[in-house]
Amino acid sequence: MTAHQKTLLAIALSLLSAALFTTTYVLNRAVALQGGHWAWTASLRYLFMLPLLLPLMPWQGGVAPVLRALRAAPLVWLGWSLCGFVLFYALLSFAASSGPGWLVAGSFQLMVVTGMLCAPLLYDDARARIPRAGLMIGLVIVAGVLLMQFGHAQGAPDANGWIALLCVVIAAFAYPVGNRGLLVYLEKNKIALNATQRVLGLTLASYPVWLAMALWAWQQAGPPPAEQIEMTLIVALVAGVAATVLFFQATGMVRDNATALGAVEAMQASEVIIAMVLGTLFFGERWPSGMALAGALLVVAGIALFAWMVARKAAHDPREVKAQRSERTT
Repeated sequence: MTAHQKTLLAIALSLLSAALFTTTYVLNRAVALQGGHWAWTASLRYLFMLPLLLPLMPWQGGVAPVLRALRAAPLVWLGWSLCGFVLFYALLSFAASSGPGWLVAGSFQLMVVTGMLCAPLLYDDARARIPRAGLMIGLVIVAGVLLMQFGHAQGAPDANGWIALLCVVIAAFAYPVGNRGLLVYLEKNKIALNATQRVLGLTLASYPVWLAMALWAWQQAGPPPAEQIEMTLIVALVAGVAATVLFFQATGMVRDNATALGAVEAMQASEVIIAMVLGTLFFGERWPSGMALAGALLVVAGIALFAWMVARKAAHDPREVKAQRSERTT
């Protein structure tokens, strides 16, 4: 497979993962509307993920390499799991009560810019460079997010709206940093783990934190209702396992190409459109209009521009399409 084909395949996998990730925003919003506690929503997803992942491992490289990697550097795994799993999803679950799923999904697309901005802190090679064209397109998506927020609030958001936006912004930093940071650690230490093994390792490393959060949720709100358990199980299977593995696979495939990596992360912006459609069809949420709709269209424009930019570079610049390193961490 050529580097061009690999990039396009990674983008396709990211788009598929985005469609599956959308269940997070839609179902988390449904749970919030029913009064479910956000800490149960967050902790149950990852508590369910472990028994869902384990049956897959005999066909995904096994559990033993993951356990060896965890024993070799437990604090490293704990740190990246706290960033990429715990901080990311706890804040996203908390923000679900602030507005419709499309609003949270759209705001989370700030990840397009945050991943690139953090590159100089994570890499010590050519990947530390922030791609100017990618950053400019990312700023288009940021503008779209702000338009959606102000349009939904019909003016300046209230205090709860700003708190929710702050939570989503932090989550948008935490998710790509946790993913990229772990990839860099594995690469430098020549540890061969595929996408499923990386998800399992981060799940195991963060499991004590999720258990503690579940205990706190029990003390705050009592046991979770059956509807919340059912919806969270669906999110764990579809978004937690399937979508996360696909996304990790996609980012691992293009980890050496800063522009392609940014484009793969940008494909997650399609979540906002899918969340709009599902929220309108199943929960009677109002379709965005005016400023909010203009913001959503800007987000979509950013997706299209990123895809075009990557395809153009792959087709015309041989330096961008040179063969990637061996897939030792995917």
